[in-house]
Amino acid sequence: MWIVAIGWMYVVTLMAATEPTVVGGIMTFFGYGVLPLSIVFYLAGSRRRRERAARAAAARDATSTR
Repeated sequence: MWIVAIGWMYVVTLMAATEPTVVGGIMTFFGYGVLPLSIVFYLAGSRRRRERAARAAAARDATSTR
């Protein structure tokens, strides 16, 4: 997944560099690069966060029953 994200950011950086204005380049970089990748990484990490919370709750329950 990391290699795809790095490749996509490379493409988006090149797209942003060819924009005629700086503002257009910044908007392209954030609109096509940072925002979509942050959403994808958030969704991809949701299972990991859920499992980590379940392990923490199980550890809390195990220590409170002693």
